[in-house]
Amino acid sequence: MVTDALPTDSVENVPHSTSDGDYIVRNIQGLQDLIRGQVHLREDPKFENYASVFNGNVKTAAHAVALPLDAQDVSQIIRFCAQHGLSPSVKAGGYSTAGWGIGGDIVIDLCKITECDIEPPRADGSYTSIVDMAPPNSKGKKAAKPPLAPPTPSITGKRRREYDDDDDHSIASSAVAEFLTSPAFEPGPDSRSPPITRRRLDRQGNSSFSGSRTVSSSGSSTLTSTSSGVTTPTASISARPPLTHTISDSSPFGYLDEPMEASPFPPHVVQSNFNPHGRFESWGEREGMNTVFANPALPPTPLAMLAQAVPAYDQAYVTFGAGLRQKEVDLYTAEHPLVASSTSGTGFGRIPYHIPFAAHPSGSAIMISAGFGFQSRLRGLSIDVLVEAEIVLADGRIVVVSKERDPDLWWALRGAGAAFGVVTRYKAIAYPIPVVFAGNLIYRFHRATAPSLIKHFRDCVKGAPRELYANVLLTAGPADKDSLVVIQMCYLGPKERGQEFLLAISSWDGEKCLLNEVDEKSFLHQQDSVAQVLRAKAGRQWYIRSTLLTSLPDDVIHHTVLQFADTPVGCTWLFELAGGAIGDFDDTCVPKSQRETAFTIAALHQWEMDVDDERCFESAETWIYDTLQPVSTGGPFPSFLGRHEPIPRIKACYGVNWDKLCELKRRYDPTNMFRHSFWPMNERWEEVESREKEPPTPTMPFHAELQPL
Repeated sequence: MVTDALPTDSVENVPHSTSDGDYIVRNIQGLQDLIRGQVHLREDPKFENYASVFNGNVKTAAHAVALPLDAQDVSQIIRFCAQHGLSPSVKAGGYSTAGWGIGGDIVIDLCKITECDIEPPRADGSYTSIVDMAPPNSKGKKAAKPPLAPPTPSITGKRRREYDDDDDHSIASSAVAEFLTSPAFEPGPDSRSPPITRRRLDRQGNSSFSGSRTVSSSGSSTLTSTSSGVTTPTASISARPPLTHTISDSSPFGYLDEPMEASPFPPHVVQSNFNPHGRFESWGEREGMNTVFANPALPPTPLAMLAQAVPAYDQAYVTFGAGLRQKEVDLYTAEHPLVASSTSGTGFGRIPYHIPFAAHPSGSAIMISAGFGFQSRLRGLSIDVLVEAEIVLADGRIVVVSKERDPDLWWALRGAGAAFGVVTRYKAIAYPIPVVFAGNLIYRFHRATAPSLIKHFRDCVKGAPRELYANVLLTAGPADKDSLVVIQMCYLGPKERGQEFLLAISSWDGEKCLLNEVDEKSFLHQQDSVAQVLRAKAGRQWYIRSTLLTSLPDDVIHHTVLQFADTPVGCTWLFELAGGAIGDFDDTCVPKSQRETAFTIAALHQWEMDVDDERCFESAETWIYDTLQPVSTGGPFPSFLGRHEPIPRIKACYGVNWDKLCELKRRYDPTNMFRHSFWPMNERWEEVESREKEPPTPTMPFHAELQPL
């Protein structure tokens, strides 16, 4: 399906210098007449709101931000840019640390394209194509299908800020939230080297817990051991009082910074009414919290019962706008479950379905850049479950692509989509996930014992079934608080089978396990678990480096631990088990050489804006480029590309497919309209280093002089 928003002859390149500010402003003012969405010039008070990203050390030089309401609006913006010699950039969430989304003359912020829909498969397994669905923000009728739940409006304006209010990663686990804000341990003799520059991480906004390990019944959590060796949080949850804070329009990521002054989410509860505040109001007093609200008209369903439910469908199809953050899609599908039956056949209920996304937080572009998460070993990357996409091309055409429609573009889109167009809507497969057996095992970091623990983890997960996701991460604590080793697991299957791996991993006795809260929980809350341990915060400086490893030998582990001992506060090094279903797919531009690896590795560094410590990025580059190089493929999954990436690492993401990708790029985007992406070339098709075309970092001038090690 192809739609022309304007006659083709209306697109003409008009040469001029983009430094002519008056010329640009005069013409951009005319853009508002062409689209239904809003346009904010740089002097507009709302400009900064929409031109900000998660990484606080990225500043835009854009002249305006446009907020399209649908693909037709995007088409008009692209054609306008072509006519006036302007370069667009696309923001779909703003979580990329590189800042590509705000690097153009005009920022296209997709935040207003937020409709979402879930449908079961038809009798023949097919689905309603995007071609046959009404555009976003329209009153057109959608194709008829079985009713699922009460209709839910788009998530925009005030309603969306309400989501921001509640987007607190401490909901992943109340036990972990309490642990991370408990008093510091007594200092160990050999835990870490003394820091050169240390600043305490702000604990604001990560938990409402403080102080003791046993909290009162008003939002309490008492840690107890079950007969299986699992430490299970139990709690008595009182009704949530009204929220006392608001999110300012000038802070799009404010929801990550705001303190939550009431009880956090119980870690084992999902509710189906798509009203974020209604979730809290309907809890009331409960003796236990191992329940899932699978249907708003029914009482809570115990997790144990839901685990035995049999889904009516092996999969479902979710269509969502590119302006939705990944967490908003997860919330929607959790709150619009599909019908299921019990194993005994005596009743029925509903089960939530989830797309194989990455862990929170992330924007929608994960669907075209790889997307590795808790389901990936079982079902593939996010790009592998995409079945259709609505995309605006460089010439302004609107096309819906799939395996059957334009297979070349479909191949390139899944893994390198940001360089080929602006995706406005996605349709992807979601899978039934009643509950997961998941959680954290937390240990104190000691240089003497950490290598043994990491090797034990590696050996335990070797040959693990596809249902098991597992990672081990090292996270550097403040000066008066220990660094930690955290093992996270998520088993997408029966609790009994998951317990086998938990018991194997927890059998290591080199150090006392400070917290073991692995238990059955909702997948929705598990999605927040990595961000909770990272204590991720918007507005800080962020630096990410990643790679893929073919193996994890002992010497690499030992060198890693020694190097990590001197990292500053806010640094986290992550080893995630890869493999499984990821290697089954060969129909995207992400090659087999990247898919058939053993581990995906990431250095996730965050530090305050007023800290000038070169170790914050040098330690990441030394670890990735030196220590891990002998067993590395040379590049990460594309979704892990960060700021100032060297060109060889970008090409390594695509391996043998790079040349074909370049050919297709010239075919579909001959003027390199979408150069504000990972694509390492300018408008003249000359290779340029990332730092030359990415938005500036004015507060850290030494970044511009940094060369990869």
